[in-house]
Amino acid sequence: MSTTTQDTAAQNKETARRFYAELVTGPHPERLEEFVAPDAVDETSAGLNGIEDFRAHLAWIAESAGDVTATVTDAVAEDDRVVVFWQIEGTHTGDLFGIPATGRRFSGHSVSTITFRDGKVVRYRVLPDRLGIVQQLGAAG
Repeated sequence: MSTTTQDTAAQNKETARRFYAELVTGPHPERLEEFVAPDAVDETSAGLNGIEDFRAHLAWIAESAGDVTATVTDAVAEDDRVVVFWQIEGTHTGDLFGIPATGRRFSGHSVSTITFRDGKVVRYRVLPDRLGIVQQLGAAG
């Protein structure tokens, strides 16, 4: 990997860390345009509405889980992609994975793949620990 490619990968990794700290934990959805390109695809939704899908995703997190903390535990970057290992913790305050609010605390580990272009997110995919979270909320045995 060339020095320029290494520098870009390192910058993308730092932007990914800030994405979780400032947009999910913050939450500061008003800063979305600083991190996400207008034509970006959020594959956790239908992926049809660009940045608005990200805005809806952040709103869903805020409604589903109060006092959310998203902590990046590791990140691996190569070229324009970053794989992020992260933990989410919060209080179940709204519909989450089809489960009405329970008021219970939960935590789960997720893995996300983020693709960047010119320092902004253009593709996002997350694999959350749905089963672990659902079990903590008392909805699965």
